[in-house]
Amino acid sequence: MHPVTWPVSLGLLGLAGLVLLHLVDPNEPGNYPTCPWLLLTGTFCPGCGTMRAVALLTHLDVVGALGMNPLLVLLLPYLALTYAAWLVGTLRPRARPPVPAPTWFVWTLLVAFVVFWIARNLPWFSFLAPGTPLLPAW
Repeated sequence: MHPVTWPVSLGLLGLAGLVLLHLVDPNEPGNYPTCPWLLLTGTFCPGCGTMRAVALLTHLDVVGALGMNPLLVLLLPYLALTYAAWLVGTLRPRARPPVPAPTWFVWTLLVAFVVFWIARNLPWFSFLAPGTPLLPAW
C-alpha cells in the first residue's frame, strides 16, 4: 500500500462527513444519534456539540460554532496543520523521522481537555455547554 493512502483516505472520509453535516441538519431530531455519554450520565462530554459546531462551520457560522463547542473551534487550526503536515510528510518523505510534539504540549492539551469537560458541566461555566450563546444578544 502506498504511504499516501491513509492520509488521503482520511481526508476524503472527512470531506464526506462535512458534506453530510452540511446537507443533513444535526439539530433535527432523529437525523443523528444522541451522545451516549449524555444519555447515560446527563452531563456533557468534551465532544458534545461537535457535530452541530462542524455543521455550523460548513455554513460559515463561526460564532454559532463557538456556542456549540468552543474547544473544537479553537483546536481546528492545529488539527488542520497537523493533517497537512502528515499529508506533506507522506508525499515528500524526509531522511529523518518527523519530530513528535513536545511532552509539555501533549500534557497541556490533555489538561485543557479535562478542565473543559468539568467546567462545561458546572453552573458557573454554563456558557461552555452546547447551544449556549457565548455573546450576549444585544
